[in-house]
Amino acid sequence: MDIRKRGEMEEGRTSEQRSQRPNARPAAAGGVDMGDGGESRALRQVAVARKWLENPRVGYDGGVAAHAAGGSQELSCVALAGARVSVAEPGRVVCSLRVRAPVADAEGSWHTGAIAAVVDCVCSAVVHTVVGAPTATVHYSLSYFSPADRDTEVEVEGRVVSRKGKLTAATVEVRKKESGELVAVGRQWVTPTWPTKANKTSKL
Repeated sequence: MDIRKRGEMEEGRTSEQRSQRPNARPAAAGGVDMGDGGESRALRQVAVARKWLENPRVGYDGGVAAHAAGGSQELSCVALAGARVSVAEPGRVVCSLRVRAPVADAEGSWHTGAIAAVVDCVCSAVVHTVVGAPTATVHYSLSYFSPADRDTEVEVEGRVVSRKGKLTAATVEVRKKESGELVAVGRQWVTPTWPTKANKTSKL
């Protein structure tokens, strides 16, 4: 092999190695831009979602409003009472809670309406981690697989699975924490109720 050809091969390998080096941070789950200002914005959105799941009286600015003690937030407060968040990141949240007497039915099982409320809340929270705005649900489906008795600890995991223009899709799985048995799965498509960078130019 002549010296010129060998040099060309070495240069080609060096160029290939340079091209494989990451030169920018990847986007996080749910398509969030994690570069520069996008990272700090994503962190704020995640922090608000975490705080809200543990205290539904928290507003979108992260503060607790005195007037939020009742009204539309009351159901969320009852359904999420005692919730503790173990994972909160762009596009994913995981929290756990114990089925309490106020949300159990006459037979001592977790009331299906309370399950639906928890799934709805977790959907809203996980979407907030990537959208950063209040949302309205345009489609909601919920499937029940097994009952959870009073005092059972459950784990709820929400994920953003798709984004299309103004619309964001999320799924939530509810499982018994000890056995991993599936209790329910919820799916939602939601849209922001105020303008965001993502939906200002959308045709949807």
